Amino acid sequence: MSDSAEKSSSRDDVPFRNPGWAGNTGEFDLTESQVRGDDYVGVRPLDGGHPGGASTYPYMLKDRDPDAPLFEGPFKERLEKIRSRYPTAQAALLPALNMAQELRGHVSQESMKEVAAILGLADAYVRGVATFYTMYNKRPVGRFLIQVCTNISCNLCGGDEVLAAFLEHAGTELGETSDDGLFTVMEVECLAACGTPTAVQINSRYFENISPDDVPAVLDRLRQEVA
Repeated sequence: MSDSAEKSSSRDDVPFRNPGWAGNTGEFDLTESQVRGDDYVGVRPLDGGHPGGASTYPYMLKDRDPDAPLFEGPFKERLEKIRSRYPTAQAALLPALNMAQELRGHVSQESMKEVAAILGLADAYVRGVATFYTMYNKRPVGRFLIQVCTNISCNLCGGDEVLAAFLEHAGTELGETSDDGLFTVMEVECLAACGTPTAVQINSRYFENISPDDVPAVLDRLRQEVA
């Protein structure tokens, strides 16, 4: 047998399977739980740590306070770090809005005005930016914002059925919040995880290769996090 035939044969002997997570199985030998777990990032400092990372923190957390003050204490220091990374106030607007949503869970008209005043921008400009992007919630949402992709790759792999399963098992309607205040379910366009459909983003975490049968276990896991 030729070398090429041997190589082809060895490849055929190993079935291809996409496990749905970006793990390293070489010298690092990471498990899926280690890659996906929350403990590997530790506790992120409220002040944003290094200025280079201050603008990249998650902006959708399950614990938030709609009445929380904006940009005080360590969050003021974080905003100053963000401002140091951008040449203008306009350029720093998106991470500033991210922080407002992280603290309050949504970006209300009042929050937009506060951000505008702090950055020295016109109210109308900030409102125009905030309302352009769907990633900013304009009204309160549940502790877990469930975004189900139904774009082409996920649609072909049952995205509509996954969306229906989340609505059924969460006991809510599309875009509405469940009676227990835990879940808001939304249909979204591409989540940039086309290789692992159906993709679901819950707050700032991704769940991939989700089927309708997986939905009850995902919701149970979320409920346990706040129990």
